[in-house]
Amino acid sequence: MDKIKEKIKNFIIENFLFGEDNDLKDDTSFLEEGIIDSTGVLELIEYLEEEFNIEIDDEDMIPENLDSLNYLEQFISKLLKAS
Repeated sequence: MDKIKEKIKNFIIENFLFGEDNDLKDDTSFLEEGIIDSTGVLELIEYLEEEFNIEIDDEDMIPENLDSLNYLEQFISKLLKAS
């Protein structure tokens, strides 16, 4: 597993799934599965900005960027390449 995805998955498991992986797959929708709510999205964004030293703009806070491990990996990789 890619380092970006692995770090994010560990964060999700520890902070939203209380240490249990619950069969979290790379394409599992955090919102549809009730893993993360709107407050959790803000917590996730704060973590991503600190962990990867990036800034996520308001217009980038959409499900297509933040709603699964796969989406997050693609989004973060794109931001890191742009910086």
